[in-house]
Amino acid sequence: MNNFGFLIKAAVKEDSQWVFDFIKKRWGNERIVYQGKVFYPHKLPGFIAYQGKEKIGLITYKINKKVCWIISIDSLIEKKGVGTALIEAVKKQVRRKSCKKIKIITTNDNLDALRFYQKRGFRLKRIYPNAVDKSRLIKPSIPKIGDYGILLKDEIGLELVL
Repeated sequence: MNNFGFLIKAAVKEDSQWVFDFIKKRWGNERIVYQGKVFYPHKLPGFIAYQGKEKIGLITYKINKKVCWIISIDSLIEKKGVGTALIEAVKKQVRRKSCKKIKIITTNDNLDALRFYQKRGFRLKRIYPNAVDKSRLIKPSIPKIGDYGILLKDEIGLELVL
């Protein structure tokens, strides 16, 4: 239990249906697409945040060589430390696996995420112009207009060196 009254646990096989449903509800589909790749979070390792018995957050990730890619991160309770605790759990886990970096992709409209990641030490590394248009070919449900009425076009890569 942390100072905010929630617990972080590794997702286990029995959680996969919950992860599937949670991602589908939060992302509009059970799959996540970026960089021209399709990811199924319910098939990936991750951590779940609990408040009592209620699941209130999720982070999923994939390790490729010595780099950890965060595939999804969601919290049902904003600004209470859930997202930070989920990232810390991943950092601790991937350090054990000798990962040197954690990377994440977000979109040009996701100003809240850009602020969140940078406050936790992630640095802007690359802009992928028109990458969302390419992802939309794979996942047509990606909207054309994103947060704050911003045209959803580009992906932005961030990186945290461990």
